[in-house]
Amino acid sequence: MMNRIRFISGLVPGMLLSLATLSASAQITYEEMEQLTVNERVTTVITASEPIRFVDISTDMVAGDQPIDNTIRLKPKDNVHADGEVLAVVTIVTERYRTQYALLYTTRMQEAVTDKEIHFSECLPYNNPAVSMSLADMTQYARRIWSSPAMYRNVGTRMHRMTMRLNNIYAVGEYFFIDFSVENRANIRFDIDELRVKLSDKKLSKATNTQIIELTPALVLENAKSFKHGYRNVVVVKKMTFPNDKVLTIEMSEKQISGRSISLSIDYEDVLSADSFNKVLLEGR
Repeated sequence: MMNRIRFISGLVPGMLLSLATLSASAQITYEEMEQLTVNERVTTVITASEPIRFVDISTDMVAGDQPIDNTIRLKPKDNVHADGEVLAVVTIVTERYRTQYALLYTTRMQEAVTDKEIHFSECLPYNNPAVSMSLADMTQYARRIWSSPAMYRNVGTRMHRMTMRLNNIYAVGEYFFIDFSVENRANIRFDIDELRVKLSDKKLSKATNTQIIELTPALVLENAKSFKHGYRNVVVVKKMTFPNDKVLTIEMSEKQISGRSISLSIDYEDVLSADSFNKVLLEGR
């Protein structure tokens, strides 16, 4: 059962003001909107080109949910409606644009829209104050860093005939971009089970409890699940400060029974020396 969508993520006052300004300037009625026909026996799936941050369905006659970041599902709750009746207006706000659709009821199941992709022509540009960097921009930065030469030569770990090393750290806006690689000198392929980013104690002691803080990356550039000889990736985390007795750790573990794992520990001094990203710096190396 789908629950009605109202607020997918919190809005700040500036966002509400921006939405009101857009509505006032556009002056669009539901008759001028893109219209989607819906039926209670059909799920209408709407897909955006980037993560959806906010959805509003204007009435309780339509149920909806958001199964993944860039997709929502809609369906009328009952069949007590006439052909062509406007059930609701759905508003979708992503990281960089806003769009609206009028949902019209149809008694004919075959006329209901099952799959709708948001087209560029249907979007209004929107500067979302809750998003400091869009996923598209973040991916573009990470891809440039991934292809740039390594700046760090002395931060690394050796284990299980593998070497994991830090290549680059860049600070972009509110984020750290951490570029690392793994060289596998064993003849056994490494099947990645989990990639974790965490803050952990620099010195482990059996007499004290070890505190580990898990960090959720804003982006992991590469989704490769296996490698034989070489692997490189860029993880993006929110900027942070941490005490000198902690290290920022990237840990990669394996699926196989052997349970190989390797981790890279980055001292706060290395984080503080992160370069500010600029195109000239990367192109000039």
